[in-house]
Amino acid sequence: MLNEEITNAQRLVKTDALQMSIGEIVSMYDNHELVIDPEFQRLFRWNIGQKSKLIESLLLGIPVPSIFVFEKEDGRWELIDGLQRVSTVLEFMGKLRKTNGRIASPSILEATKYLPSLHNAVWEKTDLNSEARPDEQNELDKSLQLSIRRARIGMEILKRPSDDKTKFDLFQRLNAGGTQANPQELRNCIMIMVNKDYFRQVKAAAGDKTYQAIVAVTEDQIERQRHTELAVRFLVHTQVPYDGKLDVEEYIDESIVFLAGESNGVKARKLILDTFELLDRAAGKNALRRFEDGHHAGKVGLVGLEGIAVGVAKNLRRISALSKPAQFVKERIRTFWSQPQTATFTSPGLRGTTRIQRTVPFGQNWFRP
Repeated sequence: MLNEEITNAQRLVKTDALQMSIGEIVSMYDNHELVIDPEFQRLFRWNIGQKSKLIESLLLGIPVPSIFVFEKEDGRWELIDGLQRVSTVLEFMGKLRKTNGRIASPSILEATKYLPSLHNAVWEKTDLNSEARPDEQNELDKSLQLSIRRARIGMEILKRPSDDKTKFDLFQRLNAGGTQANPQELRNCIMIMVNKDYFRQVKAAAGDKTYQAIVAVTEDQIERQRHTELAVRFLVHTQVPYDGKLDVEEYIDESIVFLAGESNGVKARKLILDTFELLDRAAGKNALRRFEDGHHAGKVGLVGLEGIAVGVAKNLRRISALSKPAQFVKERIRTFWSQPQTATFTSPGLRGTTRIQRTVPFGQNWFRP
């Protein structure tokens, strides 16, 4: 059985590998033969210290990890893994294009452990960067520029007929162990790969102030994409049944790929905004908080999202048809927490796989008019 599964899976993947110089990679980018989605660049960015260490490695001849690309139908290569390495070199050389097509300000490096003279090093002197005046910048010698251009890096190519899902799986596996991206940042990138419009709609809904107030995200959590993660979880639990077989994170990952592939995101955005607007009218920022002793208290957790927000969303059409929908939801929220079943949602050691199979079905039944 396992051998058969391996054989079938191997048929989905066709790869090639070669060594390319930095100069060749840059030329491919200049000619639009290497695709780097600009929205990826906004999702993770290295700091100047990390960028300086990469240039240091190239100058010292220290091997740099391989880059992974996906061969598109038109023959171009789409970058799957290696965004920071490639974009750092392009930015340093003054070639990185921003979302609007304009060239990003060339980076100015800082001193590194082995090359302290990289302080204020630039590819070419520029007045486009405010961090150092042109007379303070140290332009690389032509010989050092050639050294960087000639540096070679491994290029792993995921070729056709590898399917799109293989591309998403590879991207996630390559990035999951890194420190630069958390699980939701990876999902963001995968959503962009699958359907950029869907990602933008979900992102817009997650940026809504009413929604953010109800899920109670802090500025720090927003920076780490917690608001988007909760929006994705809400959409998945509302629209994709969970059978308990997959790990929760894998279930969320696979489900959002499916949803993004099926819609342009307009309905997803509307579902989030309509549900949380109703929750706001019913109980304001306390809508997902526990109700005990006549008042709301405590933090907003996944139980509130899965049991209350998803429960309302699954019954939104019926609830909206009531004469006083907000009053109905308000009363249901308050009595939700006193039900014997809710005590089983937060038992010590309870696995997420088990919790979801309790909270979501209960919420769906509890908020049905």
